[in-house]
Amino acid sequence: MISYIKGKVIAKGSDYIITEAGGIGYKVFVSGMFLVKMTLGKEIEAYCHLHIRQEETLELYGVESAEALELFELLRGISGIGPKVALAISSLGNRGQLERAVKEGNEKFFAGVRGIGQKRLQKIMLELTGSFRRAVSPKQEEDEAVDALAALGFTRQKARDALSKIGSSIETAEERVKAALRHIQ
Repeated sequence: MISYIKGKVIAKGSDYIITEAGGIGYKVFVSGMFLVKMTLGKEIEAYCHLHIRQEETLELYGVESAEALELFELLRGISGIGPKVALAISSLGNRGQLERAVKEGNEKFFAGVRGIGQKRLQKIMLELTGSFRRAVSPKQEEDEAVDALAALGFTRQKARDALSKIGSSIETAEERVKAALRHIQ
C-alpha cells in the first residue's frame, strides 16, 4: 500500500497533481487548498490513501500530514462517504476544529463541501460524534455519570450502585447513565 510519496510536481489538474517519484509518475488527488500550495517543478510530500474502486482502478488521495491522513481515513470509515468527500472534509481544518464543529452542531463549517446534502451532513455529524470521544479518564466519566443521575433525583449512593452493575464495555458518561437507569430500582 502506498502511504507516503515525495517527488517533483510535473503536472497539475483541477483536483490532482502528477508527481514523479523514482522515475514513476503518480496521479494524486488533493484538496484545492493543498493544490494551491504546489508549484510545478517543486518537490512535495504527501501522505496518501490508496483507494481501490469497484472497477479495480487504483486511485491515490494525498493530504499534507499524517494527522490529516488519519482524519481522512476516519471519514472514509463512514458508510456512504467516498474518498473525494472525505478529502474535501478533511481539508476544512484539523481534527480539533472538525471535532469542535461536530460537537457544536455547526453545519456552516461544512458549507464549502460539494456532494453532501442536509441528510448526509446530519449522518456524518452523528457518526463523527461517536468517533470523537473526549479524552477523559474513566474516573471522570464515572463522576459525570454519578452527577447526572444525582441531577435526576437519585441519591449518589444509589447512582454508584446502579453504575457498578454495568460492564466496562460502556465507556461514555451518557451511555453509562442510560444503562444505569435500567438498573435503578
